[in-house]
Amino acid sequence: MKHVPTLDIRRYDSDRTAFVAELGAAYREFGFCCISGHGIPKSRIDAAYDVFQRFFALPEETKLKYHQPGTGGARGYTPFGIETAKDSRHPDLKEFWHIGREIPRDSKYAAQMPANVWPSEIEGFREHGYGLYEALDALGTRVLRALALHIDLAEDFFEDKTCFGNSILRPIHYPPITAEDIPNVRAGAHEDINFITLLVGASAEGLEVLTRDGQWLPITTEGDAIVVNIGDMLQRLTNHVYPSTTHRVVNPQNENARKPRYSVPFFLHPNPDVVLDVLPSCIDDDNPSRYPTPITSHEYLLERLREIKLI
Repeated sequence: MKHVPTLDIRRYDSDRTAFVAELGAAYREFGFCCISGHGIPKSRIDAAYDVFQRFFALPEETKLKYHQPGTGGARGYTPFGIETAKDSRHPDLKEFWHIGREIPRDSKYAAQMPANVWPSEIEGFREHGYGLYEALDALGTRVLRALALHIDLAEDFFEDKTCFGNSILRPIHYPPITAEDIPNVRAGAHEDINFITLLVGASAEGLEVLTRDGQWLPITTEGDAIVVNIGDMLQRLTNHVYPSTTHRVVNPQNENARKPRYSVPFFLHPNPDVVLDVLPSCIDDDNPSRYPTPITSHEYLLERLREIKLI
């Protein structure tokens, strides 16, 4: 049976050519890969999960103090039952929080990247939440170096395009499923919007990827592995050389449906003014350009947020 491979990113330094080839092959096939050997301490991940879980356990009226209607959920809290996968009839069964990049408020990107809000009720939320944000941002940069080399770009091609990226850390709480008539999907089938997504830890099974032959393939990780997948912006930039693969979170068909599920994806975005224009190295006779009209990453983001009913 096919499975999404797990690759040790330390091989980027010790066995670069082979690692880049294997990583590129995994992404061309699945749009997903599991990355081990990343060096993010388990203690950092556990501390972040702890503060996130304590926030979601707060009373609803307390959490709603941090909801910012009209902002597309860009920062702070988004309540249960709002986000809806494109073309889905049912909203996703989740509530979440958004942490964004800390930038000077006189930055040229300040209008697109609002200031973070932090819950005063949870000690250490900012420290551990933003600590994990920075760790995953750095890991994402390493993955993008290998992805650049695989399509014959300079190793640092993405770095000046993501250094002020509108990236988001999204702690998610999927409450226990208690009603029998609830749809069996916690997060509807969708593709991510951004360059790449890094998913650190999940407290229950449920993540599934749609393979090229139309089968839903469960993804489970071992040890310290982090799931990293391609988003639509990178698919567009690379003319589908790196595919953005449909995935979903289903309800476990066992007693784990009665347990809460927590996950923390990091959505790595380009800088808001980066133009998504198909790379010449990803165009050939067999793969002509699919996107003749360029668009900025911020314009593209707004388009997609409307589709999923966040704005």
